[in-house]
Amino acid sequence: MAGHLTLDEMAATHETLVLEGPDGAGKSTLAERLSALHGFRVIHSPRTPDHLDLATRYREILGGAGRILFDRCFVSELVYGPLHRGTSRITWSEALDLAESVINRVGLFVHLTAPPPVIRQRLLDRDGEAASLEEVAALVTGYQRVFSTLADYTKVLTLDTTALQLPSAG
Repeated sequence: MAGHLTLDEMAATHETLVLEGPDGAGKSTLAERLSALHGFRVIHSPRTPDHLDLATRYREILGGAGRILFDRCFVSELVYGPLHRGTSRITWSEALDLAESVINRVGLFVHLTAPPPVIRQRLLDRDGEAASLEEVAALVTGYQRVFSTLADYTKVLTLDTTALQLPSAG
């Protein structure tokens, strides 16, 4: 792990955590654990209706007080939007502005990943269905690309959740 600190040690020193990765990577499970141990208010970001402005929604949340842990947020739109709709509803300019807001809140981006077959099997176990292995692989690759770009602007901690032995949060 970055700087040989554990995720729990990093959580203790940050006011904002952004957990991102494909469905089945372990975001909700890890969010539940970190919230219980470190007092974060968990904000799960389900799909936002098309008519709502995503950037404004996240700016408002980031403008609030207290410890915040995002269980998915604007980063996912940069991955899922292009793959599912051909475009993202968040521009890179907006994403970098929001990333700066996370940084200003003493925040950390945590990229959760696992091999596509592991993620697909987790989804099958949890939901009884899953996207094709090719689609899961495209999502994993999409997150790698997005976080590679974000890492030019801020610190990103990447964790392979197969090593964390996370139980399902369902």
